Amino acid sequence: MSRATPEMRNLSRRLITYETKTKSAETIPSESFHVCEKLRPHLATLTGNAGFRALLSRALALANAEFPWLRTVHVKADGSMEGLNELNAQVEPKEFAEGSIVVLAQLLGLLVAFIGENLTLRMVREVWPKLPQINDLDLGKGDKNEKAK
Repeated sequence: MSRATPEMRNLSRRLITYETKTKSAETIPSESFHVCEKLRPHLATLTGNAGFRALLSRALALANAEFPWLRTVHVKADGSMEGLNELNAQVEPKEFAEGSIVVLAQLLGLLVAFIGENLTLRMVREVWPKLPQINDLDLGKGDKNEKAK
């Protein structure tokens, strides 16, 4: 089941745009997966290194349905992604960026499923405290175990 809802894609696009706004146009495709890397310490604190690897691996597997070229990317033991540099040279920059958006959207969607919308948004705010307009996000129904607002 895909968790890359339009809301998750929008949040992912905003995070990647925010992270790459000071980068040159040539480096944006290779930097677009950096957002997952920036989340790693926070997620590893919550889930452990193995938990982070499992979440990222699952996000990649879910994104493979939409972007089959992601099948060549693997999550290493330390949680980093292997194979991105080779793909960056082979895949069109726009397609590469869209693939990174979907991977991040899947990862965030999995987080919402496991810990709920409120905790996911809190973590995003901790990692990107200066990200504008993060309080207006509605990531969907959130975790069914969360209390209604």
